Amino acid sequence: MSPPPSGHPARIRSVCIVGGGTAGWMTASALAKVLGPHYAQITLVESDEIGIVGVGEATIPQIRLFNQMLGLDDSDFVRRTNGSFKLGIEFVDWGKPGDRYIHPFGRYGIDMAGVSFHAFYLKGRMLGETHDLARYSLEASAARANRFMRSIDAGKSPLSNIAHAYHFDAGLYARYLREYAEARGVRRVEGRIVDVALRAGDGFVESVALQDGLRIEADLFIDCSGFRGLLIEQALQTGYEDWSRWLPCDRALAVPCESAGTLTPYTRSTAREAGWQWRIPLQHRIGNGYVYCSGHLSDDAAAETLLANLDGRPLADPRPIRFTTGRRKAFWNRNVVALGLASGFMEPLESTSIHMVQSGIAHLLAMFPDRNFDPVETARYNRVIGEEYIRIRDFLVLHYNANQRPGTFWAQMREMEVPDGLREKYELYRARGRIFRENDELFSETSWFAVLAGQNLWPAAYDPVADVLDDAETLKRLAAARSVYEACLAQMPDHADFIARNCAMAAVA
Repeated sequence: MSPPPSGHPARIRSVCIVGGGTAGWMTASALAKVLGPHYAQITLVESDEIGIVGVGEATIPQIRLFNQMLGLDDSDFVRRTNGSFKLGIEFVDWGKPGDRYIHPFGRYGIDMAGVSFHAFYLKGRMLGETHDLARYSLEASAARANRFMRSIDAGKSPLSNIAHAYHFDAGLYARYLREYAEARGVRRVEGRIVDVALRAGDGFVESVALQDGLRIEADLFIDCSGFRGLLIEQALQTGYEDWSRWLPCDRALAVPCESAGTLTPYTRSTAREAGWQWRIPLQHRIGNGYVYCSGHLSDDAAAETLLANLDGRPLADPRPIRFTTGRRKAFWNRNVVALGLASGFMEPLESTSIHMVQSGIAHLLAMFPDRNFDPVETARYNRVIGEEYIRIRDFLVLHYNANQRPGTFWAQMREMEVPDGLREKYELYRARGRIFRENDELFSETSWFAVLAGQNLWPAAYDPVADVLDDAETLKRLAAARSVYEACLAQMPDHADFIARNCAMAAVA
């Protein structure tokens, strides 16, 4: 149904999303929900002939906001995507072989006397406190115990605010959102795009042509075509900023395997000879992959390592993925906005891929254009998304750089010249353990501290402001915090039992 002619004379009246998959259908669903059926005609073009990368099966808690915005039922969503719950990421062998720590969602402890909790933890450590950092996080403690529950109304108890995300089958999530979007007026067109027409004079995208001759015009185009960047790069030649000097891994192998053992409520990342291996537990299978640097490891050796470290029988041959870590020089160029892999790529070490789609959609809706495409709004969008990419990049580099592992790859990562933002983080932390969150930076002080401490980086001294509590009171409050989390943990059911009771999958898809 075409939108009525009333309203702002320059209003966007047609949107074409190029590409489906998670990025395309998240975008279609959000636009349909927020703009409604009469604002603009939304068309999504995808081809069943073109495969999707589909390795983004682990998420961070922000996706709950996206699903809530759409009005999705949480249990139905987990059931329909064969999903499980996620309380954080376990990092194995990253600092050095034998190390193991959890980067939890949520926060550590509680701020005491107006001072960050990790300042008191560092003070306690220098007073001889030896309890593991995970004891001060409900999410980390529950992950290790394979327990899970959703938040309940329990007053000031940590049970009132359990931070979690999900593991899910990305293909099933895209299918789920497609149903949602089509029910709200989104038109899906099947076909392969063979030509992109640019408007004379300003070079804006005017239309895309499909192999069968169909031509689709739109005011706004959203490029969700994956690494190809069909519009943002092939048509508009926006350019790409290569970050491989900091993040040199350039290949991945992905393979599912049969489920085995405990259904764990966390993602696992295990450091390997020239990269790392992921493990993502779903209800019906486990997703696995090896992200590696081809300059240090052959494809055959990577495949051999991956297949030798699966929980169960592989369900397919390892699927190769090649990439260059980095981002587009502009995410919004003329009347094209790139989302997902079309906008850039950062390896899924901290499960940020789907979040960056969500963030791009949120900022696009906040600055939704008219047909004049104000360059001030476009510039702000590019700056905000660009800064988010940079801060996530620096956090990923931290994992690689802060290592004491053997091998030439890890020596290269340890000895690299780190980006300026990370260097400043190091300098502030090494002196007194201070960590500052920059503006709306995705990763909090908890996240930075989890990785810094988990990979054996400890400051020379603690923050002197922690002396607002004397030594005895500091140790007393740390012990009290541990007791609270232990009591909460005792009330949490087994993760697999929780799923069986609330959101077990109907059938294997």
